Amino acid sequence: MIRRLRWRDTLRRRIALTILAAMLVSLAFNVLFVQLAGNWARPPIERTGLLEQIAVITRLIETAPAPLRERLVQAASTPTLQVNWQAQRSGFGLPGQGVLLEPAAEPVLRALYGASRHMEVFNPGDWPPGSPDGHYMALLQLTDGSWLAFVPPERSWGLSAQARFAVILGLGLVATLLVAWLATRQLANPLQRFTSAVRRFGGDLQAPPIAIEGPEEIRQAIVAFNTMQAQIQHFIGERTHMLAAISHDLRAPLTRMRLRSVFMEDQELQAKLVRDVEEMQTMINAALAFFREGTQLEQRTAYDLSELLQTIVDDYRDQGIVVGFSGPAHLVHDGRPLATKRVIVNLLENAVKYACDPRIALRREAQRLVIEVSDEGPGIPEAALQRVFDPFFRLEGSRNRDTGGVGLGLSAARASIREQGGELVLRNRSGAGLLARVELPDEH
Repeated sequence: MIRRLRWRDTLRRRIALTILAAMLVSLAFNVLFVQLAGNWARPPIERTGLLEQIAVITRLIETAPAPLRERLVQAASTPTLQVNWQAQRSGFGLPGQGVLLEPAAEPVLRALYGASRHMEVFNPGDWPPGSPDGHYMALLQLTDGSWLAFVPPERSWGLSAQARFAVILGLGLVATLLVAWLATRQLANPLQRFTSAVRRFGGDLQAPPIAIEGPEEIRQAIVAFNTMQAQIQHFIGERTHMLAAISHDLRAPLTRMRLRSVFMEDQELQAKLVRDVEEMQTMINAALAFFREGTQLEQRTAYDLSELLQTIVDDYRDQGIVVGFSGPAHLVHDGRPLATKRVIVNLLENAVKYACDPRIALRREAQRLVIEVSDEGPGIPEAALQRVFDPFFRLEGSRNRDTGGVGLGLSAARASIREQGGELVLRNRSGAGLLARVELPDEH
């Protein structure tokens, strides 16, 4: 039985393929440079046909009598190659000794001119700076001791070794950077989407699963995260459903207790029982509302957070309660406006009920938005700053059945903020009063 080989897209393979691709592209760039810049733009002198042309002209002039050489030189000159003949080397006005070419060491030169031919090459830099005579020149000595000078209008043979090395090195670096950028882009995109989805799940427990993509290692991480996310969602759903069912089922015995209390003869005992039943009923209604909000999350949307806070301040002003506000006139945030409004209203209600001079401050910090609700009041004992977030916890002397508080307000507020990826903390002010700090993620 033949087992089919399955290609596994792993990080190791991607890194190896990236290195291989960078080498191949670099090699391709070098070959392209040699073909284009080497053969067309500035090829080596032996590839231009210039040596063959010089050899033909040299043989023609060498076989002609000396009086005819001036006319032959003029006839041999073309727009691409100017030819000059002088009986003496000094007649050319050369700047000095040029670069000697050894035909004996070059097979092409040896085949064209023989092993004993004297040849020199001059570059524009060999002439004095600014000299009008600065040009490229190939100087060749004839067999009778006279000289021929061949001057092309511009350089037509190859780059220097240093220039070619610099170009090849630069092309290699460009090819490596290009391939590395494309490879890291393909690798970073699924990783970035995975990170964004994880961050979204931190602010939305009902977020959909992440699409499986990328190399094998990232795909395995996504599968593991989707499994964990599904288990967390299932656990939260089961817990919420169970607690909501318990709270709902408690209504029936409480109703029976209330009906039976009507037939009690002791009026004082009857009043106490009714009061306890009403308090329990209030707690159950609050618990049901709390669980209901946990299962029906508000959709995220872009809204003006500053305008929302100023609207809350205006609502309290209509009730004759002055709430101070400081912050920017407009600040757009992507979140849940109704949930945020309920949290701020809950914090303000506590400030108005148990303290005085409530204030709201809004500002933007690094990667987060901060809303501070402060007041002038007794504050909260340091030992209870964390316990007040526990469900049904009430501070002695601050909340009772007459105020309607059951100890779920701050629990629901912090749960709502955490569902948005933020945090709610309380601390006593240095002077007097309490400060509630709401932090929301800021992706701008």
